[in-house]
Amino acid sequence: MTTKTISRRQLLGCAGAALIVPAVARAEPDSARRNVSSFVRQDWRDHFDDLGKAIIVADTVSRSLHFWSGDGTDYRIYPTSVPRSDELTRRGYTKIVRKKVGPDWTPTPSQLERFPDWRYMPPGPENPLGTHAMYLDWPAYLIHGTHDTRKIGRRSSDGCIGLYNPSIAELFEITPVGTQVRLI
Repeated sequence: MTTKTISRRQLLGCAGAALIVPAVARAEPDSARRNVSSFVRQDWRDHFDDLGKAIIVADTVSRSLHFWSGDGTDYRIYPTSVPRSDELTRRGYTKIVRKKVGPDWTPTPSQLERFPDWRYMPPGPENPLGTHAMYLDWPAYLIHGTHDTRKIGRRSSDGCIGLYNPSIAELFEITPVGTQVRLI
């Protein structure tokens, strides 16, 4: 009669597999509604009655921006930065009223109260608005790029929605003025 011995490595491998199997079995049944980045997919019909020219939904909880083209054939999701606090976060319906490549930046009066050394900044690598900006019909609220990539995925803005510069350049090209926007 032969006795089979189990090596320590085999024992640890089996124990690890035993821990993983229950987690996989508990996997969220709605996983088809999530992409690899764990952003929850949105449905534009949950926010608007019709697509109009196009739709943007900026989700401040998952820190993602969702775009739908006017004909509904193009749906894209981008990671974003969001406002630092609820006091700086405006939620509701608005629209894109203007777009600019190479925006300049002037601090708002409330920013100057908190940061008196902030000054006007022309377009360029130090400009906090990045390479492109889309202005909302709410004064001082924008969807814009950022040169500081550490901000994306974080609560780091003074009210705006920020994207990586390549992402805002792509979104800028496909988003017409008049696009409906909702911040949730």
